[in-house]
Amino acid sequence: MSKTIKHLAVIRLSAMGDVAMTVPVIRAFTEQHPSVKITVVSRPFFKPFFDTIPEVHFFAVDLEKKHKGFFGLLRLFQELRELKVDALADLHNVLRSKILTFFFKVHGLKTATVDKDRKEKEALTRAKNKVFRPLPSMVLQHSQVFRRLGFPINLQNPNFPKLKAFTGEKNQKWIGIAPFAQYESKVYPLDLMQKVIDLLAENPNYKVFLFGGGTKEVELLDKMTEGKTNVVNVAGKTQLPQELKIISNLDVMLSMDSGNAHIAAMLGTKVITLWGATHPYAGFAPFNQSLENCLTSDRNKYPLLPTSVYGNKTVEGYQDAMRSIDPKHVVEQIRLVLL
Repeated sequence: MSKTIKHLAVIRLSAMGDVAMTVPVIRAFTEQHPSVKITVVSRPFFKPFFDTIPEVHFFAVDLEKKHKGFFGLLRLFQELRELKVDALADLHNVLRSKILTFFFKVHGLKTATVDKDRKEKEALTRAKNKVFRPLPSMVLQHSQVFRRLGFPINLQNPNFPKLKAFTGEKNQKWIGIAPFAQYESKVYPLDLMQKVIDLLAENPNYKVFLFGGGTKEVELLDKMTEGKTNVVNVAGKTQLPQELKIISNLDVMLSMDSGNAHIAAMLGTKVITLWGATHPYAGFAPFNQSLENCLTSDRNKYPLLPTSVYGNKTVEGYQDAMRSIDPKHVVEQIRLVLL
């Protein structure tokens, strides 16, 4: 263990799922290296993620004004030094975090940056000469950053917070469903998702919570609840801290390859994920979850899968890839997890 580092800053600015994937690693760090102070540098919206780790200090970065551009990042460095931060763990590896890393190095301070396996991910997703093999998880890659700083982290047998729910007494199996993602190629067709919800709603011992954001998603989710007393749309009705409490108390979360999967995983909730253009082999499977619960599109029908790391690339003829995932299979997997 490093004896020279007393106060470590950790930077990860976006996106929601990527920030959530840092949480289990940082939680393990605080448990295994309690003598080192840790400050997380991220956008203000993500602060509730780290409120589940009382030992962590959160620094809300202002990338629109105060910390914008080169001189704004210099100001950020100076403010971190005023807090007596003496090392930096870069879990983002983008231009902003690289500039901040540069300032730390110039002042003789120790830094380490995450390896995103960019070449390997390109090989996994390319159409020709595809190398279809699992890559290290991003959570593992995050832990390696701390190891290079002198702080090995054991991610076996992780501890998770159990947040007190505010939705009343729990007398059913609670199932969360987050049917949306940033890119269409990662979204299970809504008519098939409706079938999943309808099948689950038939069981009075199940209570289904629907998650989403934005006016359009709220309207779509409201339609999915029609006529079902045990299906509740929480989108647009709760803020992030309240959603975290609900997710923490779910028995299982069904999600796309999206932020909600990683939020559920960081809270220790069992997660089932549905995969379209992307694939868990790219390293973005939810933390501490069984690969059996990653339901992927049929590669026999769609051999070029995965076609993208993030879902932002489309391939002609692959628009219906997720239709190869049978709704009945999804429901059966949920039932197996609930046993």
